[in-house]
Amino acid sequence: MNQFLATETLIIELLLVVSLVALVVRRLRVPYTVALVVAGLLITFGQTVEINLTPELILSLFVPPLVFEAALHLEYKRLRENVWTILVLAVPGVLLTTVIVALVVSGGLGLSLKTGLVFGALIAATDPVAVVALFRQLGAPKSLTMLVEGESLFNDGTAIVVFQLMLLAALPIAVSTGAVHEVAAAAPAPAASFDLVAGIVSFIRVSVGGILIGSALGWLVSQIIARVDDYLIETTLTTVLAFGAFLVAERLHVSGVLATVVAGIVCGNTGLKGMSPTTRIVLFNFWEYLAFVANSLVFLLIGLDVNIRQIAAAIFPITVAVLAVVLSRALVIYGLTWLTNRLRRGHHEVSRAYRHVLFWGGLRGAISLALVLSIPATFADREALRVMTFGVVLFTLLAQGTTMQLLMRRLGLTARKESELEYERRQGRLLAVRAARERLRQLHDDGLISSIAWKRLGPEIELELKTQLDAQQTLLAEQPSLRAEELEDARREGLRAERAMLARLLSDGIISETIYGELVTEVDAKLTSERSEAAAPDALPAPTEP
Repeated sequence: MNQFLATETLIIELLLVVSLVALVVRRLRVPYTVALVVAGLLITFGQTVEINLTPELILSLFVPPLVFEAALHLEYKRLRENVWTILVLAVPGVLLTTVIVALVVSGGLGLSLKTGLVFGALIAATDPVAVVALFRQLGAPKSLTMLVEGESLFNDGTAIVVFQLMLLAALPIAVSTGAVHEVAAAAPAPAASFDLVAGIVSFIRVSVGGILIGSALGWLVSQIIARVDDYLIETTLTTVLAFGAFLVAERLHVSGVLATVVAGIVCGNTGLKGMSPTTRIVLFNFWEYLAFVANSLVFLLIGLDVNIRQIAAAIFPITVAVLAVVLSRALVIYGLTWLTNRLRRGHHEVSRAYRHVLFWGGLRGAISLALVLSIPATFADREALRVMTFGVVLFTLLAQGTTMQLLMRRLGLTARKESELEYERRQGRLLAVRAARERLRQLHDDGLISSIAWKRLGPEIELELKTQLDAQQTLLAEQPSLRAEELEDARREGLRAERAMLARLLSDGIISETIYGELVTEVDAKLTSERSEAAAPDALPAPTEP
């Protein structure tokens, strides 16, 4: 009981830290995941925090919601347009990264080639969570987001399988790590030597097996969802699918990550079609929150688990490892995308700007950490690989993650113009002042502030409101293209007000739950419908005083 309470207390404390960091980072222009890692480092700087960051915890509990939520939003059409580039980066790219990193670290640090291959495989998996979050904030092109997310989702599964193969080759006997059984359990018998042909066959079997299981389970759950109209049941079914696909695949000794990815893609493109707008909103909100919590805890735990003194003492091997990772990423991205562009000339070629982002956006994170932690204690260079992995993860997060926004602006890949950001800024100020006016007026009407105070504060806040309104309208006059955004904002606010009123009517007993469900579905359908065509700027009504 005491152990359970201690675990529960730790979880609550971590979630509180996550919330506080999220509040602070709103005012700082740094990636949220980077801020979490830094927070973890600061917490452990003065004292040691005992966190048992096991591979089972990361792979079985945190990875399924992260990859499923991302896969749920992948569209067949966009995936099909970029599938060859994604597969080339996710399969040959991972293999090339493994070999290049192995050659550099083994030559530069004197490690055996087998140990270098183990490190190359575990560090090949990219984790672009911080980058993708920045993409959404800056309004990056969807095709670029698809390339980055698609490569990461598929190379996770590939890297895990290759890692197990390399680990089998490096160990004197086959060892199952207890976290990912893809290859270790698939080996026919312990062997003193590694059979390349058998390894390739196992790689294909494990990968294809995970894809088939994910496809089958995703299709099955989608068929059930299509026949159910209850957002609680449908959300629960997707939860079962995300974790169930991973567990079933692991039990069958195939790739759990690939199974979860494919299950998410199938469910997102077939199962969601029959959902009501209300269910779709609830489902997306649920998975967004679950991914937020999982991602936040992973990166906070990274910061808590890193030993700064140990990393400082191993600065040379970490530097060599970072150089190996950056070099391999450059060769893979620029080399393989050049090849795909040559083979598919004129068909969704990867532009030079996209290549720069793919190169610099190859951050490492949760998967790499889970794999290095899963290396058996009997492995001679386990501690060296562990420190190098932590060093590479920290570098990619703190150096590459924080400079990605500058790179994208230099490349002109930010769809959101400064005028649009300024519009949001002024709109926020305007709405805040208007809320203050309404609150003071309510306090005066309720007799909670005197007429003297209201007469003193009223004109001041009215003047501030007029100033903010004039600033907003001046910007709209200078940038007529922003009229469409203003109109859409007004539509959304009106629909949200309708939804809030319906909830109040239900609470007061004026309408029944059945009627509430019908009316809310109508409102949600409008909220989730395609962006309506904006009227011409000169046809829009003149702005009025709020």
